[in-house]
Amino acid sequence: MTRSERLAEQLDWYWHKNLRPRLDGLTDEEYFWEPVRDCWSIRPRDTSAGAKPSGPGEWTMDSESPAPVPAPVTTIAWRLAHITVSCLGYRVGWYFGGQDVDARTFTYAGTADEALKQLDEMYGSWNAGVRALSDAALDAPPTAGPERFPMENRILHVNRELIHHGAEISLLRDLYLRKN
Repeated sequence: MTRSERLAEQLDWYWHKNLRPRLDGLTDEEYFWEPVRDCWSIRPRDTSAGAKPSGPGEWTMDSESPAPVPAPVTTIAWRLAHITVSCLGYRVGWYFGGQDVDARTFTYAGTADEALKQLDEMYGSWNAGVRALSDAALDAPPTAGPERFPMENRILHVNRELIHHGAEISLLRDLYLRKN
């Protein structure tokens, strides 16, 4: 197994054994569920809870710049969009020649099914791109994007981000199932 295949396998194992199965059956009610007041989410245009919502379509992502301290609790919808756009989408475009993804121009999903399709597509592009990297490419900084660390470092960062946010989404699903 090559280094790039080992890096891809680390996340792919988590994806297939933990995260993606936990997303099966996600309903729109869960997708938008707000466990506390003042959550950030994906919302119909002109109903944002953030001062600077992102997205050109009928659905926007709550956001502000700079982000408030403490940061708002976010819904499954917001977290899935964050993984799809910020964790994977930007980097698929920068590093692997995929579609240029930007939080301000991304068309956010108004249903759980649509969000999962977006996530699956972006994850597939990320995983294929990582697997295709040579050892020399892993040692060098990416040729595009703002990051100047070795590509291997960027891949490990994305792996950590997906594992971290995937665990948050899984916890929200557990809480949703047990809400009063």
